[in-house]
Amino acid sequence: MDQVTNEKLASVAVYNKDKSVSAISDFDGNVSLEKFSESDRIYFQAMAFKTYVSSKSSIKAANFLIYMTPRSEKINPIVISASKFEQRKQDIPQKIISQNIGDVLANNPQTSADLLQQSGQVYIQKSQQGGGSPLIRGFSTNRLLITVDGVRMNNAIFRGGNLQNVISIDPLSIDHTEVILGPGSVVYGSDAIGGVMNFYTKKPQFSQDSILFKGNALMRYATANNENTAHLDFNYGTKNFAAATSISINSFGDLKMGSHGPDDYLRYQFVDRRNGQDVIVDNENPEKQVSTGYDQINLLQKFRYKPNQRWEFDFGVIYTATGDFDRYDILTRVDSNGEPRNASWYYGPQTWFMANAKAIHRGKGKWYDKMIVSQAFQQFEESRNDRGFQESQLFQNQEEVNVFTTSIDFERRNRENNVLFYGAEFLHNRVNSTGSVFDIDTEQREAAPSRYPDGSSWRSLAAYANYQWRLDPKLVLQSGLRYNHIWLDAQFDNQFFDFPFTEANLSTGALTGAIGATYLPDDTWELRTNFSTAFRAPNIDDKGKIFDPNPGTVIVPNPNLESEYSYNSEVGVKKRINDKLILDVAAYYTYLKDALVPRDFQLNGQDMIVYQGELSQVQAIQNAETATVYGVEIGVQYEFNDQLKIYGHYNWLDGEQKEMDGSTVAVRHVSPNFGDVHAIYKNDKLDLDAFLLFNGQFDFNDLAPSQQERPYLYALDSNGNPYFPSWYTVNLRSNYKINEGLTATAILENITDQRYRTYSSGIAAAGRNLILALRYAF
Repeated sequence: MDQVTNEKLASVAVYNKDKSVSAISDFDGNVSLEKFSESDRIYFQAMAFKTYVSSKSSIKAANFLIYMTPRSEKINPIVISASKFEQRKQDIPQKIISQNIGDVLANNPQTSADLLQQSGQVYIQKSQQGGGSPLIRGFSTNRLLITVDGVRMNNAIFRGGNLQNVISIDPLSIDHTEVILGPGSVVYGSDAIGGVMNFYTKKPQFSQDSILFKGNALMRYATANNENTAHLDFNYGTKNFAAATSISINSFGDLKMGSHGPDDYLRYQFVDRRNGQDVIVDNENPEKQVSTGYDQINLLQKFRYKPNQRWEFDFGVIYTATGDFDRYDILTRVDSNGEPRNASWYYGPQTWFMANAKAIHRGKGKWYDKMIVSQAFQQFEESRNDRGFQESQLFQNQEEVNVFTTSIDFERRNRENNVLFYGAEFLHNRVNSTGSVFDIDTEQREAAPSRYPDGSSWRSLAAYANYQWRLDPKLVLQSGLRYNHIWLDAQFDNQFFDFPFTEANLSTGALTGAIGATYLPDDTWELRTNFSTAFRAPNIDDKGKIFDPNPGTVIVPNPNLESEYSYNSEVGVKKRINDKLILDVAAYYTYLKDALVPRDFQLNGQDMIVYQGELSQVQAIQNAETATVYGVEIGVQYEFNDQLKIYGHYNWLDGEQKEMDGSTVAVRHVSPNFGDVHAIYKNDKLDLDAFLLFNGQFDFNDLAPSQQERPYLYALDSNGNPYFPSWYTVNLRSNYKINEGLTATAILENITDQRYRTYSSGIAAAGRNLILALRYAF
């Protein structure tokens, strides 16, 4: 096993001193020592790892577990995400960032959105505390793909605006994450234009001999939002059967912002319901973002059964649910008279359930060496509830999406030089959507337009093949193709709107491909390049939704949408100098064609209609002209010794979107330049991480038009125009190992108490924040 990542190591060469006896570890890292004598010195050797030498008796005393230490910068951990099967990181032509369970425990993120942000290369937007929308290389939401244990989480109503579903994934149940920067449509299909975020939850572990029972308990408190978190996980394992359980309960209070920064972010007033009336209340502490608190529960249960060396069966269930949580950015909007536009705007409980069954078979190599058959079911529930200030009508929309996923994936290896990955996948999404209006005075309920066409469906059938060809030990080529066919069916109800159509249908195919190479001239250089295409087919949200993104604007259905396509190129260089300094640079360019974006539209010849009592400009999602996004990512690491190192990241990106009149504007989800710098000290008991986070500025002219129209998200410049100020935070993280089982964590974030927001966010980030945690491993 990898001592750092805890990943099982395949293809480890095992031999005695004169090499008269040898063996090799299988895909699960297992190798038999039966042929070795008791007196043999046994050598374990693998590329990118220090050679391990031991005796048979010592190995037995270590419970038959060999932990191998990565050389240099802990390079080449095994990754699963790129092809759904195990590959060495250096063989993959795309840039992949990963975090293991040790990183999660050390960083103690409150949500999985925070976990991604702590990588230093994923940007996070937040509209409320109960949220976190990733931005990767200028793309976000439904142009990024999320998978959990290999199952696609994106569903038919993933929208183009900021999306908060990633918080449904409990970071304390995560074993490791792998983020592919750039397209991943060849393996993962629609939506994987900007990147793929793979989350792998705790996997039940078997016992080598007697019963294995172990686990962790954690308690955490944070001052900025009065967070209280309790977590428990445990593993039970025998030789052939294992089970893993994880439970987390979170309670977050109202979030307090910092004291040094734009006054535009302060919360001076809020609306409260008193004696049957909406009243404006002065906030005693304007730095306290009133009504941002929420609660969440996360449950995971997994089982694993291995009757023999050829078969393994896995089954897992995940359930997460939040309480109600307010859409904070909307509650800060005011009308032309300076009064709040809304008295309330909140999401109902956001729930996610997933049941996932897998059968894994070791083949004999004729058609495959490994096969994975997966069947998964997911159910998503969410709702939106909004009421105007001093209005009695509460508009409510309820959505439920049921998703069935069936996939089969194969791996066939030829002496580890050439590897073929291939498979097929079928997805079926069924969307149920209802709308109503509840009068809080009369307590009468009436029907109202649903957000989506009720009973609509979105289906996808795909087949792919990905081939890895090792020309020599220094050069690896990888290429792949995928064909996807998408069907969409939606029936519209004309009870509330006189649509000029009764249905929206789609039957379209897409062929995507990728080719890339990695070249290692010597032990100090890594060169990679990659060319790929990706696509996103319109979903139910694109073709059929009705909602108001801004005051005075309403999005209506557009049944004439087609898919959007991207073409991406990337080059990367990594250089190691004196086994201490590592430089890692990547540059990329993405061309997006027929981009799906909101544009002014007409419904029955009218460009203005009344929606929820307000005359609104009609818009619809349409295929625009083109967009380009390009950037450079720089990583630096220097190891002074085994205890002290520094590292950092800098991300520069830009982009432009071509309008129908030929003009160009900024791309909506291109973030400002950002990065981090860390100084790490470690010894046997203490880990210290002093780090700086920083973010560039967007002036008014740098903002996309949709953002220029949302001044409530930003600070105002001297001309009264919205702009995004630069910011930085200074932070200190520490972990102290009290004894073998007990570890204490103390983190002081934003030490200088800066008041700031991340780009496009409607809520300010935490001010000075002390996080205390205690973890006990048993």
